[in-house]
Amino acid sequence: MDSFRIGHGYDVHRLTEGRALILGGVTVPHERGLLGHSDADVLLHAVMDAVLGALALGDIGRHFSDTDEKYRDVSSLLLCDAVARLMKDAGYVIGNIDATIIAQRPKLAPFISEMKEHIAAAFGCDVSQVNVKATTEEFLGFTGSGEGIAAHSVCLLLKEK
Repeated sequence: MDSFRIGHGYDVHRLTEGRALILGGVTVPHERGLLGHSDADVLLHAVMDAVLGALALGDIGRHFSDTDEKYRDVSSLLLCDAVARLMKDAGYVIGNIDATIIAQRPKLAPFISEMKEHIAAAFGCDVSQVNVKATTEEFLGFTGSGEGIAAHSVCLLLKEK
């Protein structure tokens, strides 16, 4: 059995009118939100995909289909709970999670601490094991033009002793 496993996750959603912007389980004041079947929380989706990748269990689309009505507008924090159970059932715990949100606007620094707390709580680890950062793309590409927001995440899982 592997003593540790590493995973990477990526997600992107288009910004749209009429939806709340939710990142890391935090409602961030903004004139547009992310379009998606669930709450479209790109940060949590990238984190979940990193954990699922480390476990070699596919991605969130495999576990939470966007054609299943029970996941319509669901909080991604609830989906994180399900992924955390899969991780624990496989005998792993979080070593660390590192994630980057890519968005031209809004400024996310005031919300990062709360995002980290949500992720740590969902995955049963200390907040010191979670890093979240935000960057712009200097007005380049779809994130730079404000069409959408993306996130990358990596995680290290450790075999539970």
